Amino acid sequence: MLVGVGALGCTVADQLTRAGVGQLTLIDRDVVDATNLQRQTLFNESDVSANVAKVSAAARYLGAVNADVRIDAVVGDVDSVSVMRMLRAYRPTVLIDSTDNVATRYLLNDVSVRENVPLIYGACVGVEGRVMGIIPNNTPCLRCVFPNPPAPGELPTCDTAGVLGPVAAIVGAMQATEAIRVIIDPESAALSPALMTIDAWQRRYRTLDLTGQRDPTCVACGLRRFDFLDARAASGVTLCGRNTVQIRLHTRQNSDDATEQSFLDSMEPRLRDALHDVVRNAYLIRCRVDEATELTIFRDGRAMVHGTSDVARARAIVARYLG
Repeated sequence: MLVGVGALGCTVADQLTRAGVGQLTLIDRDVVDATNLQRQTLFNESDVSANVAKVSAAARYLGAVNADVRIDAVVGDVDSVSVMRMLRAYRPTVLIDSTDNVATRYLLNDVSVRENVPLIYGACVGVEGRVMGIIPNNTPCLRCVFPNPPAPGELPTCDTAGVLGPVAAIVGAMQATEAIRVIIDPESAALSPALMTIDAWQRRYRTLDLTGQRDPTCVACGLRRFDFLDARAASGVTLCGRNTVQIRLHTRQNSDDATEQSFLDSMEPRLRDALHDVVRNAYLIRCRVDEATELTIFRDGRAMVHGTSDVARARAIVARYLG
């Protein structure tokens, strides 16, 4: 199960599909944007113009690479409610974190530890990246190594530092290698835990041996307290590097295609009456609010306001047009 089909996720998905994994579940909440093409290698300009969901474009590409791999494409956000539903539905052998925000990373670590599912953590920003394989109850978890999430503004982000495409490819390939290793030889992976870091610009590669570094006082794997998994889903978050705010309109415990299409059906008339350039496909409705602002409504109950990083303004736009 691969969470995030962005710069890292594209490389991971491509490598695992070519390696012949039996089943690959892709989860991402976004559509393909022109700014993605610099580093997200499963997409092209036609996906941008068609407002294609990332997982849909990726699944189509990967299906042509290896038809023997089952690809499940899930257009949706990962939060404390949806992640458990997805885990029960797809029952992955390994969970891969290719996301771009701290909260989701710590949430996936909680899921890994509580549900005893191996996790491959990966991150990159600017010219640097890091990868770590986590085998629950055997190796240190993410919170053993990074006990507390960084404060806002403490670390560079893709907004402030960008992402060099080749770095994402290197880190994604390292994640894919770790995932294959866990699938084929989990005992070996458990016996040699490590945090691998890279500074591609300075050509520095480092492996930090984590053997024996599991912390008995770790909040997650030691004390079994799952702060992020037990937290309520966020109602408004700014997406890294996108000048976009995501608002969750509602959280569904159970859903199906008919229910989600019905949600879009109910939204379409009011949007066509109030806004401009309304376009709909199987996954979303997209429309223009003004010259600088666009609104996308996804069938799983999310809205993205493009053209602002102000959560309050985004919420006001959603309230005005969607209620």
